[in-house]
Amino acid sequence: MSKIAIIDYGMGNLHSIGKAVKHVAPQIDVSVTADAEVILTADRIIFPGVGGIEHCMAALVDAGLDQVVLEAVKNKPVLGICVGMQALLEDSEENNGTRCLGIFDGHVRRFRDDMLYQNERLKVPHMGWNEVQQQPHALWHDIPQSSRFYFVHSYYAVPDDADLVVGTAEYGQSFACALARENVFAVQFHPEKSQHAGLQLLENFTAWSGE
Repeated sequence: MSKIAIIDYGMGNLHSIGKAVKHVAPQIDVSVTADAEVILTADRIIFPGVGGIEHCMAALVDAGLDQVVLEAVKNKPVLGICVGMQALLEDSEENNGTRCLGIFDGHVRRFRDDMLYQNERLKVPHMGWNEVQQQPHALWHDIPQSSRFYFVHSYYAVPDDADLVVGTAEYGQSFACALARENVFAVQFHPEKSQHAGLQLLENFTAWSGE
């Protein structure tokens, strides 16, 4: 039986993600776990995160799971979600600067407070449904272009390499909301809250070889 490990370091909608994965792939063995051995022996790994990046990184390091993520991305299909995506970059502006994992070169920036849309100021955080423009990738299979996904965030990824960007959205500006390289795919939105499109992405991940 194929196994998926959802990394449990106390930060993320863990059980919601687990239920969504079981819904789309009931044949999969899904574990919500902080056990390094269980994570590293799984076939695929989900790295979620919510809240402030400083607390996420501290919790990850305190649990010794930062090294597990660094090891996992070497050869396992990995899906980063929300702050789990931001943690893959080098650092974040949040909390006066927070060092992240550095798996992707680049930084995490805060949305400007003066962004306008039709002469009205946009609120930060960016919260709610938004269209995603896709670049070709296996995890977009059967998800129509411009599908809507659910976002909740004040910070966004700015990778150094534009080729990492496989999804963008608009919120006062165009920003990267999906990054991919080899066996790692990461999204700023919450697929487990994104109805059909999000469930399709999770289903695609359960069958993805990382290529």
